[in-house]
Amino acid sequence: MSLRETSTHRALLEEAVSYADGTGADLVLLWHLDEEEYDADVEQLESIGRVENVDYDHSSVVEGAAADAKSFAEPLIAETGIDVHIAVSVDNAETRGERILDTANEQGCDHVFVVGASRSPTGKAIFGDIAQKVALRFDGFTTMVTT
Repeated sequence: MSLRETSTHRALLEEAVSYADGTGADLVLLWHLDEEEYDADVEQLESIGRVENVDYDHSSVVEGAAADAKSFAEPLIAETGIDVHIAVSVDNAETRGERILDTANEQGCDHVFVVGASRSPTGKAIFGDIAQKVALRFDGFTTMVTT
């Protein structure tokens, strides 16, 4: 499951948790960090580290993102018995679909939950759509919620 912290993603997470709880499946949450935001966060941490004389690096940003994902998901998974694995992806809109597919394959997922953009068919054809790419190329079930 690919996540950002929005109400649409929360609805998608609720669906994925319900599915995992009902089927006994594990849940893999993929939390996205935009490359530019990630670079800015790493630079900021390095600046803070120089002032504090502490060595912060990119792993601190990834660990912080994993903690954000856990806190986002925790209220929905707290009362279930499902195992949750959190993956963090640093990507951009052009590479996000590939990262979702790679993570699903690496983790052995048989079902992917993804948020898609509400666009006209022409808009999707011209500009592409991450969810559409995943749905067409994933070798398993795909559940999609549109914004």
